[in-house]
Parts: sequence; structure tokens; C-alpha cells
Amino acid sequence: MAGILRLRTADGQPVEFVDEIIGSGAMKDVYFSPDRSYVVAFYKTPQDAQARERLAMITGKYRESIFEQVGGDYWKDLFCWPTAMLEHEGRLGLVAPTYPREFFFEHGSKNDDMLNIRGKEKEGKWFAAASLRHRFLDPRELGDWLGHLKACLLLARAVRRMHMAGLAHSDLSYKNVLIDPSRGRACVIDVDGLVVPGKYPPDVVGTPDFIAPEVVMTNHLPKDCPQRNLPRRETDLHALAVLIYMYLLYRHPLRGGKIHDVDDEQRDETLTMGEKALFVEHPGDASNRIRVAQAKPSDLPWADTDKLPFKLTGPYLSSLFEQAFIDGLHRPTQRPSANDWETALVKTVDLIQPCQNPDCAQKWYVFDNTTRPSCPFCGTHFRGKLPVLNLYSSRQAGRFRPDNHRLMVWTGQSLFPWHADNRVAPNEKLTERQRRRVGYFVLHEGRWWLVNEALPELNDVTTKTAVPIGGKLELKDGQQILLSTGEGGRLVVVQMVQA
Repeated sequence: MAGILRLRTADGQPVEFVDEIIGSGAMKDVYFSPDRSYVVAFYKTPQDAQARERLAMITGKYRESIFEQVGGDYWKDLFCWPTAMLEHEGRLGLVAPTYPREFFFEHGSKNDDMLNIRGKEKEGKWFAAASLRHRFLDPRELGDWLGHLKACLLLARAVRRMHMAGLAHSDLSYKNVLIDPSRGRACVIDVDGLVVPGKYPPDVVGTPDFIAPEVVMTNHLPKDCPQRNLPRRETDLHALAVLIYMYLLYRHPLRGGKIHDVDDEQRDETLTMGEKALFVEHPGDASNRIRVAQAKPSDLPWADTDKLPFKLTGPYLSSLFEQAFIDGLHRPTQRPSANDWETALVKTVDLIQPCQNPDCAQKWYVFDNTTRPSCPFCGTHFRGKLPVLNLYSSRQAGRFRPDNHRLMVWTGQSLFPWHADNRVAPNEKLTERQRRRVGYFVLHEGRWWLVNEALPELNDVTTKTAVPIGGKLELKDGQQILLSTGEGGRLVVVQMVQA
């Protein structure tokens, strides 16, 4: 039986670990603490003075700036951030919390876990490729499309916070992001290689499939060459866009059918992901479309961009995909920010509609703004009356402007404070009170109702009727509903789609 080693961290804190390697990557060997609440990871090779200084900053100043401020607890579930440095037998190590339980496979793979991944980490790669999902994973691990949207939202939020702190990940990929689509969760890991622009350069150039084209193009140059592009904030933004695209569409945005060099596979790869990188769904250049006839059956229907185009992600996300993979693919400064993705994902979650087919694998889809909406994943048409709430907010008393934001209504759909007041943002800054819903919607005997739980100023503007807390209001086409008065207060205009 392995023994327990007891050491002290660089700042004098006691630490214990079981002297048995539980995981070994390219750079570190990992050991569990006796109670498995944290891990200790030792670098396999000596780290130079600059690496040591960087790790001291990551476990010290930068960690404190994120986790030890008001609301810092929020980020503990979105990052697996190292807490301390230590040394043992000449090797430098880090202490980090164990991943939350939901990021380990509960069921694993099909056929009673034929791949023996039960209990292993939920690396994002398992959920980003159609063939891995279809061929290997137990269906209970897959979650649904709404779960994927929520995981993407948390990922965008984590990257936004990292960038706000002046940091870049440098190797953002599905190997360094854990996701749990069944609960809509995400966690960024391996942050010990964070880049501090102008101070701490990157240790790695990234993971293939997620390296930005400008980095691929200059990868052959010496690391200290002024013309070489190294990982930084803008390269994170390319990787973030690729991850979101893959988590929602289960295919890669640049890996199509175009071949640039039939004789040299490595040169073809470098051109495909670098100088000649081209969006597989580019509206003006179809030369890199995925060849459906050559696709593996397990990649279908997701490899068919005609059947499942990126536009199915809705107006907010599809415009950012165009910005990321057309405007910003070779112009890094044009790429959407993490905040742009976060905002678009919040609005997209509000546009989501449950599929009426109980056997639909994705279970949710984005309302397509038609009079006869249908699920793009299984083809089921919506039937019945579908209320769509168009949100307006006041900039001055009695005057409202459109917010380019809609809320779909379905039974059990909730109304939250950020729907009633556009000054409230649904992010880490929400108070406990702001996290609670203020109303909900229900379909009863063919009529849609809004039940008021905590909106003291709810008013049917159309009939000039106040709706008290505990009361309910029937939704009708063209109706105007005031959710909150004052600056930022929201007015809702109801649009009733009859399908």
C-alpha cells in the first residue's frame, strides 16, 4: 500500500499526498491527497526562474484577484485553479482542488462501459465530435442541446474573467476544458501555463484544431523571432469560437474537403489550419464544404452543413460565428470577445424552445422566427399557440426602445429580474435575491398565463390593469405588459404565433 507524504507549500501550509501516481500527462505527474479533496502535481522536468515566477504569480496575486474578491466563490466551479507551490526531491509542484464530481463520467461508454472511462474526467473532446458521441458514449452522459448551450455560456464567462485579469490561457482546447452537458456545466483546467502578455510568454503553442491561423503560419520560426505569432488573448478567442461551434454542431469549423497539397500531408495540414484556413460554411466560397458522401455514417447528419447549418444556432450566435470564422479568421482583432459570446448565449438561451417530440435526442432548439417553427434536429413541427415576448427597456420615463432580445414562452418557463430590468445582468454579480425567479408561464386549457410571483409593478398596459403579486395575466397577441417602471424597466410586447 502506498505511503502518505507530508510536506509544506512555499507559503508554509501543510500538504499531504498518497505516494502513487494517479495520472501522468506530458508535463506533470499527479497524486491524490488522502481524502481526494485536492491533488498535487509535480513537473517532470526542472522549471526555470521565469516559470517559477509565473507560477508564484498564478497561485498568488492572480488567484487572489479572482477568488478573494466579493463574489469570488462563483469562479471556484468554473476554474480548477492551483492554490500553492511546493518542492519535493528537486521537483517543483502545484496543489490544486480536485475536479467537482459532475466532471467525472458516471456511466461512461456504451455496453457497460466498454472503453473503461467510468470515473475518468469528462474531457470536452467526448462531446464535441458526432462520431465519439454516437459510437461510444452512454446516452445518459450526453445531456441535451440546452445543456450544451449552458456549458458554452459558462465557458465564455470563464474566459471573459480570465481576460479581464489580463491573462490568456494559451492552450484553450477540449483537452483543457471539462464539460458536463447533462447539467450544463463547464470548468477550465490546466491554468498553470497562463500567459501574461509582455511578461510571461506561453510555454506551448496550443492544441491542434484550436491553434489560431496566425500562430500556425509562423510556427516554424524561432520562438524569439519578432515575426512569430505566439498565443495571446486573440488566439484564445479563436479557440473559444471553435469550442462553441463544436459543442453546438459536433463538427470542426475549418476541417472541410479542400486539399491544398496532395503529396505532403503535413504541408496540407499547415495550410488548412493556417494560411489557407477557410470556414466550412463560408457563404461566398464553398470550396471547403464537408464532403457528405465521404463522411463516416457516425458523423451524420452533423457533417451535412446543408441539413444542419450553423444558422440553426439562432441570430445572435450565427452572426458571431460569421465574425469569428469569416471576418476575424485571419484578422485577430476582428474576433468576437468572450463578453460578446456570453451576451449572445444568454439571449440564445431565452430563444430556446422545447421540442414536442419526446424521442428527440437534442430536446431543445432555437426559435427560427417563422410562423411554423420546427425542430431542425428531428424535423418535428410545433403545434399550438406559441407566445413570443419582445423586450423593450426605458431610457427615460415613458419611452421604450427595443432591446434586440426575445423570450420564448413554454410551460414552466421562468421570468427573472434581468428580464424585468435591463440594468441587471445574469452573471456572477447577481445577488441571491436576483437569482430567484419573479414569475412563470403556464398553459391552461388552451390559454397562456403569466403568474406574478415578485413583480410589484406588473401592469397590463393594454387594458390599464395592475396585476398584484400572486395574480395572473393572460397573454394575448399584440398585448403590452409593463414588468417594471423606472430607468431600465422592461416593457413586453406579446407576439402570438399560431402553428
